[in-house]
Amino acid sequence: MIDVIVAGGGPTGVMLASELRLRGVHAVVLDKEPEPTKVVRAMGLHARSIEILDQRGVLDRFLELGQKYPVRGSFAGITKPVPDGLDTAHPYLLGIPQTVVERLLNEHAAELGVEIRRSSEVVGLSQDDDGVDVDLADGTRLRARYLVGCDGGRSTVRKLLDVDFPGEPSHIETLLGEMELTATPDELTAVMTEVRKTQLRFGAMPLGDGVYRVGVPADGVTEDSRVPPTLEEFKRQLLDVAGTDFGVHSPRWLSRFGDATRLAEHYRRGRVFLAGDAAHIHPPTGGQGLNLGIQDAVNLAWKLAAAIDGRAPEGLLDTYHSERHPVAADVLVNTRAQMQLMALDPGSQALRKLLTELMDFDDVNRLLIEKISAIGIRYDFGEGHELLGKRLRDLPLKQGRLYERMHDGRGLLLDQTGLLSVQGWEDRVDHVVEVSKELDAPAVLLRPDGHIAWAGDDQQDLTGSLPRWFGAPTG
Repeated sequence: MIDVIVAGGGPTGVMLASELRLRGVHAVVLDKEPEPTKVVRAMGLHARSIEILDQRGVLDRFLELGQKYPVRGSFAGITKPVPDGLDTAHPYLLGIPQTVVERLLNEHAAELGVEIRRSSEVVGLSQDDDGVDVDLADGTRLRARYLVGCDGGRSTVRKLLDVDFPGEPSHIETLLGEMELTATPDELTAVMTEVRKTQLRFGAMPLGDGVYRVGVPADGVTEDSRVPPTLEEFKRQLLDVAGTDFGVHSPRWLSRFGDATRLAEHYRRGRVFLAGDAAHIHPPTGGQGLNLGIQDAVNLAWKLAAAIDGRAPEGLLDTYHSERHPVAADVLVNTRAQMQLMALDPGSQALRKLLTELMDFDDVNRLLIEKISAIGIRYDFGEGHELLGKRLRDLPLKQGRLYERMHDGRGLLLDQTGLLSVQGWEDRVDHVVEVSKELDAPAVLLRPDGHIAWAGDDQQDLTGSLPRWFGAPTG
């Protein structure tokens, strides 16, 4: 029997499978497409996703192919100076196309031994107390202990589970594509400068070799956004919005996307889970979608691995929904708000003017940056130390860095006292006796996803907290 079947071979699914394989779990990724998509819907990684890649020791390969941009105080296109002291060692946006992210994640997965089966479409499932049967379009049936649907906004797994997906359909649509232009860079800049004073969904970004990534508002909403626009449709919209079509030609790909906003009512049904766009869809404002899915995967994987290993404490798998569902709900709120602030009606413009003034306050600006970058997430672990539930930034230690100690994806006790112990949990939790001037606690217990599960200096209190996340002690 397969341990975990992952339906969907995008960034969420491949990251999940890699995290599982890191812990010795037999994970198989099924993707209905014969090859990865060439459509570039996302163009960057935010600080929290960058931290995750650093924690797993693969960040350097992403940095080599990406471009660092300083974090901007930007919400709905309202740009403000960045406040001092953001709580991350990676205060930048990494500009890198989704296709490159997917390629690098696939290479990482291959190094770990993840099996990815393409042209494998899930069409049916059933589950019992011991596992999940998964039916494929070619008549094959597979069985696994667990199934995770990472198969996008139109998720087959979610539909087969009959999980409600409440929310709002698209009200507006944007055309997006990569193509060549005959217009000169100066002509393009002049037009963009004028048009983007009011129309923030319009833009053209050079990709090199004369190719541009172009976005323009569509004329209405199509019945099926999976049908790509034609080049002629693209030209018509450019003429309507910008007064010129810039001589666009030779498209590499064309697509469309809307502003639909939906959130799955449940992230788990028995032995089946939802992650990434299968669990939530929202407007692309702020570039949070791909990042949100990667972070879902990292939250779920270690919990599934513990369950498969027989060491998951009661209720651990349910914390995936209780922790990640509110995070997605908050993303839906901020993307909805940004879309409203970008609208051209007088009411929306009045709100935009007011928020522009409010963002001059450091606390408001910082809050919005922490939402977009996901470094402000704090899970509700109950009462305790002020750090409880937060993720811990990378810290310089006397020897190396904290994130260098987290490549194996285990729990970690960072102990500045040298007096604590994880005896009984050594097979799941590393004990690092080190000192950092930047850690405002005697010691912290980190879960495999980097969130602080305990802080303090009392051994008895620590011993009482370890079973909550790491199960019963050995021996």
